[in-house]
Amino acid sequence: MFFRSLVQGHGGFVNGSRLVYPMPDLAMKFANMIGNKFFGLLFSFLLDQRIKDTLCGTKVLWRKDWLRMEPLLGSWGIKDLWGDYELLFGASKLHLEIVEAPVHYQERVHGVTKMTRVFANGLRMSRICWHAWLRLGG
Repeated sequence: MFFRSLVQGHGGFVNGSRLVYPMPDLAMKFANMIGNKFFGLLFSFLLDQRIKDTLCGTKVLWRKDWLRMEPLLGSWGIKDLWGDYELLFGASKLHLEIVEAPVHYQERVHGVTKMTRVFANGLRMSRICWHAWLRLGG
């Protein structure tokens, strides 16, 4: 579905969204779910296009666009620990149409989440959004 979207010209940047299908109760903590929905609304406002899930790690773009986006990395005011915001803001800066594709999200079977310290990370992500808003033309 992701590759098909690019090939068929349905967008220049495909962002996965875990918030489309129902997910198991333990797949995402409640605070993370609320934060995800909040930042989805914030990004939709900042980028003037609908973004439902900013932190889904599944993203697809053409290599030529990545090469144009790469020089922008690290320029959004504060280090993006996961890279998702860098990619979304970079796609917007390059005027790529961002489309979303659904992802079936399941409870973690192995390993541990890197999304801990939810409120501290929420503040970090808010600062990135503030700097991006200023940089994208606020």
